[in-house]
Amino acid sequence: MKAVQVVAYHQNLQLTDIDEPTVQGPLDVIVKVGAAGVCRTDLHVIEGQWEEKSGVQLPYTIGHENAGWVHAIGDAVTNVKIGDKVILHPLMTCGLCRACRLGDDVHCENNQFPGINTNGGYAEYLRTSARSCVKLDDSLEPADVAALADAGLTAQHACAKAARVLRPGETCVIIGAGGLGHIGIQCMKAMSSATLVVVDRNPEALALAKEVGADHTVPADGTHIDAVLRLTGGSGAEAVLDFVGEGGATNEGIAMLRNAGNYYVIGYGENIDVPTIDIISTEINFIGNLVGSFTDLRDLMVPAAQGKVKLHTAQYKLADFQQAIDDLTAGKVRGRAILIP
Repeated sequence: MKAVQVVAYHQNLQLTDIDEPTVQGPLDVIVKVGAAGVCRTDLHVIEGQWEEKSGVQLPYTIGHENAGWVHAIGDAVTNVKIGDKVILHPLMTCGLCRACRLGDDVHCENNQFPGINTNGGYAEYLRTSARSCVKLDDSLEPADVAALADAGLTAQHACAKAARVLRPGETCVIIGAGGLGHIGIQCMKAMSSATLVVVDRNPEALALAKEVGADHTVPADGTHIDAVLRLTGGSGAEAVLDFVGEGGATNEGIAMLRNAGNYYVIGYGENIDVPTIDIISTEINFIGNLVGSFTDLRDLMVPAAQGKVKLHTAQYKLADFQQAIDDLTAGKVRGRAILIP
């Protein structure tokens, strides 16, 4: 089969022929990939940022946002059958460790992560687990939702945390209306009655933010901190969801946060540098967000089927993977880039 692989770090990916994956265990599921999302984490993989963490042996197939059709199953699989449309939780989890027993399977102690530390979905077929498969509603197709497997799941996970503590009339600032942010806006709109203020430097991203539910949009032009403070009566926002996490976004986001506010770190790339006395005196909280659980993904498929969360995508053929990577790197993708095998 055709697959796009990392052959060396700091080099372009390569399209090559490799063997199709086969069922190796009773809970294995082989999925015919219908769509694979192109994520900024894929860029970080190519840059070698995940080399030490993943310990993966090269070459291997990249791609961790996947959806498609069940092609083959192990003899103990009962939750899906051949031909079912599925979106895949990005992790293959054991179901037996403490984290899995608590429903926090994103921290499974025995996980495999297709696209990060084992073969992923930039390919025609992918091996995963029955525990990773969420059946799709008849109204949804793999290409419609593939990037929700990670980008959408990450947004859902963070937004669900924020929505649990935000009260009507309070303000939530969303930094970044790109691939993750435009999903986060929709998730917050579906789960919370807080006022949504979206900050981005790209006018097209702000237009998309307004289209998908932002109450206010603020261009990141050097005056945006003051603009957010004006919108919040000088106090700042109760919650800031930072989908950028680099280029100075964290310092700016913290300046938009009110006392006792919550800062949700979703995007990454820079350090947070805050004097501890400032954290104590203002009682602000920093909350990390790592993808999300299987339950988060299943929950996300409900508003997706209802049409309340929609991906804005740019679709590319698998053979055009380099163009997708280049467009994402250059900031030309509004929403998410999707590879279609």
